[in-house]
Amino acid sequence: MQGYSRCTVIVLFGCVVVLTSFVAVHSQSGAQSVLEDAALLAVKEWPLSNGDWGNTRYSTLSQINTRNTKDLRAVWISQRFEDGALSRSTPVVKDGLMFVTAGTRVYAINAKTGQSVWSFQTDARKPVAGLETTRGQAEVLISGQGLPNSQGVAAGEEKVFVGITDGRVIALSQKTGELLWNRQTGEDPPHRGQSVSSAPVYAGGGVFTGLANGDFGLRGRVVALDAKTGHELWHFFTVPGPGEVGHDTWPQDSDIWKQGGAGVWLPGTVDPDLGMVYFVTGNGVPQTGGELRAGDNLFTSSVVALDMKTGKLRWHYQVIHHDIWDADIATPPVLYIAQVDGRPRKALATMRPDGYLFLLDRETGKPLIPIEERPVPQDRLAKTAATQPFPVGAESILPDCSEWKDKVPPGFVLGCTYTPFSFDNVNVLAPGFTVRVSPMSYSSQTGYFYTQGSATLGSRRRLGEDPWFFTVGGAGGGIALLNLPSRSFFGALDSRTGKIAWKKEVPPGTLGRSGAITTAGGLMFRGGGDGNFEAYDAKTGVLLWQFQIGSEATPASTYEIDGDQYIAMAAGSNVWAFKLGGTIQPLEARQRSAAGSTAGGGLVFDTNHIETASLVRDIGVNGGQRYAVDEHTFNPTRARVRVGTWVTWMNNGRIVHTIVAQDGSWTTGTLQPAEESSVTFKTPGTYTYICKQHPWAIGQLIVLAESAQDRVPTENQARQRDTTVTRNAQASFYTAEQARRGRSQYTQTCSSCHGDDLSGSGQAPPLVGQAFLLHWEGRNIADLLGKITTMPPNSPGSLSPETYLDIAAFLLQTNDFPAGQEELKNNAEALKRTILK
Repeated sequence: MQGYSRCTVIVLFGCVVVLTSFVAVHSQSGAQSVLEDAALLAVKEWPLSNGDWGNTRYSTLSQINTRNTKDLRAVWISQRFEDGALSRSTPVVKDGLMFVTAGTRVYAINAKTGQSVWSFQTDARKPVAGLETTRGQAEVLISGQGLPNSQGVAAGEEKVFVGITDGRVIALSQKTGELLWNRQTGEDPPHRGQSVSSAPVYAGGGVFTGLANGDFGLRGRVVALDAKTGHELWHFFTVPGPGEVGHDTWPQDSDIWKQGGAGVWLPGTVDPDLGMVYFVTGNGVPQTGGELRAGDNLFTSSVVALDMKTGKLRWHYQVIHHDIWDADIATPPVLYIAQVDGRPRKALATMRPDGYLFLLDRETGKPLIPIEERPVPQDRLAKTAATQPFPVGAESILPDCSEWKDKVPPGFVLGCTYTPFSFDNVNVLAPGFTVRVSPMSYSSQTGYFYTQGSATLGSRRRLGEDPWFFTVGGAGGGIALLNLPSRSFFGALDSRTGKIAWKKEVPPGTLGRSGAITTAGGLMFRGGGDGNFEAYDAKTGVLLWQFQIGSEATPASTYEIDGDQYIAMAAGSNVWAFKLGGTIQPLEARQRSAAGSTAGGGLVFDTNHIETASLVRDIGVNGGQRYAVDEHTFNPTRARVRVGTWVTWMNNGRIVHTIVAQDGSWTTGTLQPAEESSVTFKTPGTYTYICKQHPWAIGQLIVLAESAQDRVPTENQARQRDTTVTRNAQASFYTAEQARRGRSQYTQTCSSCHGDDLSGSGQAPPLVGQAFLLHWEGRNIADLLGKITTMPPNSPGSLSPETYLDIAAFLLQTNDFPAGQEELKNNAEALKRTILK
């Protein structure tokens, strides 16, 4: 995805009231009662990122309900976050204070009024001791090498516990933001890529967290810390060593297990009655190089249940054997009470990223719905597992493979979810593992799980003979030019059967990543990617209410203060809070801008020389940068010339190519290795071409009219952009040369997460087109630069100011903001007055 064993005693239940009895929760219809652990439900507060120890994201509050959502309005909007930062964290609420992370800071906000109380900054560039006052806030800075994680925090014992992207966990004073302790949970000095990417979980005097990023060739682990002191109580490695349970599922003739992955990306759950904590794990490493790690590779892509006191393994369940798809379990697990043969059973649900729900006994790990092992496609080199587990009779939230049969373009063939990445699968497209990142919710009122996911086709072509070579989504070949269909869904799965209770399809780009929150008011809330925050009838899926907040929402939380129920979420650079009778009206829906210059398949290069083979760089997580020659990807995939220019195709590979127009209107003729051929284009337009022998190799040539502006046309029409500079601003913007330097720096520093084409991957957002414009149009360059300087996440501020300015220039150029005559300079006031429109 894009971690856990020393033993000491945890003092259990020291500051937590634990109710071990069951409480009947009735649906509004009164038709059936569903049992739930009272101790695991959020009541008036939201002290953990997912609300409670069970990760249910369900609240017993019901003041806001299906009958009065029409009266729901925003009641406050927080001050904007510093440095143009965005927040993706769930607001955590404890003792009247709300805590969120954004950029380099943790913020404390008055949960009733939205007023800032304090902020804490981790800053690698300028360590400052003590407290500083800025606009009435206590500003605390420490020296560090990471950012607060994006999923949120945990609150307990009058402390706020924060995971840091270099592997540390810190504790802050809930009242003042003062740093109380600081503990490294991974290797020290930090292993490249190690991170506490999830919100910690506080329970019974302990702080439980996981260590990612296994993709960098480290072993994931779960760590327990003493909440008072930060001292480590135990850790558990998610890839077992010699003599440990599960080590026999790794090769016995190598030490590959030491780099085996299984990072822990997501918050865990806690059952204090059983004395267990539960975490889910990521993929094995190397990601697609399964030949180096024959076997099922425990405990990758698994649920692990650990003893709270000792960290010892109690049980495990693996949902993907020998994961060679970078699939992971990518949704936090959920604890709930199942009805089995008319009796309540403590249960755990985990969502596999192909959209299937696995329902397990929480005490033993045994399936509550029968599981069958089904044969899957094989690849001898990758040492694929012969079978994969499937819940019998269950339904996926995503479309079945058969639904893609008529959507495969000419020259390609359809695979299915478990089609392996293979050197032989040169023209295979298959649906991916795309139920990920967004948390589920479980309503004890309906007995439904609420989840979401997007479905699209991707390449299963593996590239390079190096087993450590890895690119997200397989080899390209220009398939992005095909604009393959994408489908997005959210809905409800019945916990009793694993079948879909209701499901809705939404337009691509509007799904968002907030996931769901449910309440005893019979509601399910979610935030869309189009800026709408919505309320649905949790039982039927009927839309009851929506409110435009201007940006995609984070996972929401709900709480009660002075008898009023609030619902809050971050959106862009603010937190929004709602209650009945609020007076703030919705924003005007923003027009969806035309996509930027990477629309339809990647960056555009001004060149009249195109090669048939490309040197491809991997994402750089496995021991430095690795390269492979791709005989089926044109270099560049998209080129731009003026009308009348001779364009030359050179066969720089080892196999024969014949370049032909997709519509058959022109050809280069057959090109043997080292041969070249030229064609001239007399009519402006966009020309798509393929290789006749290998039609999965696709390229695009954009021919501009002689008088056209030097920028990429979208749908054959040049896109116009304005840059508004207020009257007193300096005239400089950026230059083409500065953007060129920025492209080079971006490739070295940013592309491993955000992609060479800026399209994003996993939790790294796209930096081009609609996603970029939705956030940055109407904002100033100072905010953009501030956001860029929070990168890389493991070492914010580590590049020179000039480098950050160059990267900003590259992003502006890529998104079709025009260049000027002077370079961007580090003049804060001028940058603040330069508005992007």
